[in-house]
Amino acid sequence: MTSTTIMQIDPQDIEAESFRIIAEEFSERTSLQVTDLDPARFKIIQRVIHATGDFNFAQTLEFHPDAIATAIQKIKAGKNILTDVTMSATGISKPLLAPWGGSVLCKLGDQDIAEQAKASGMSRSETAIARGLQENIGIVVIGNAPTALLKVMELLDAMPAAERPVVIGVPVGFVNAAESKEILAGKDYPFITSRGRKGGSPVAAAIINAILKIVKNDQTT
Repeated sequence: MTSTTIMQIDPQDIEAESFRIIAEEFSERTSLQVTDLDPARFKIIQRVIHATGDFNFAQTLEFHPDAIATAIQKIKAGKNILTDVTMSATGISKPLLAPWGGSVLCKLGDQDIAEQAKASGMSRSETAIARGLQENIGIVVIGNAPTALLKVMELLDAMPAAERPVVIGVPVGFVNAAESKEILAGKDYPFITSRGRKGGSPVAAAIINAILKIVKNDQTT
């Protein structure tokens, strides 16, 4: 019978220790070196690994070259963050966003969304995203619904470049999740995505929270 040793650690130190372990094991588990990555990009990858326990995201996360800088600009400008589902919205840190004046929005639960979706032949997620994009949005966070990501891209393709939000598109699943992210990866506007079927609301929230942490640290240094 093997013995299991439980680490004795104060609750407030658990996150920091987790991040230390991720950095320590990163090169062995990913064949990448932390020092070879842009520090902001590594912080996002690290937080996603922390949220999922999955080092594969080091290889599957893909960043438009302007994604992080543009997302930071949008946050500092007081823009809102729009999510596809309440789970993504719940996971985003409101205290980190609040000093800049933005809010986290999810329109999926609006009273008339289901009725409007039925009348238009769209999914509820598509309908909610189309409505939410009208509300001073700087970043769109898609963690669940490929239909929502496809609708975002359709609408952004018709928008002036200066008005387009950053897209964090990481829907999870087996039907159109990988395909919708493949399309996003070919866009010329700022995005962060994850290739393949893996993703989800925890990944989406981790990405935006990492960016919010970067903004906070920039403010205090």
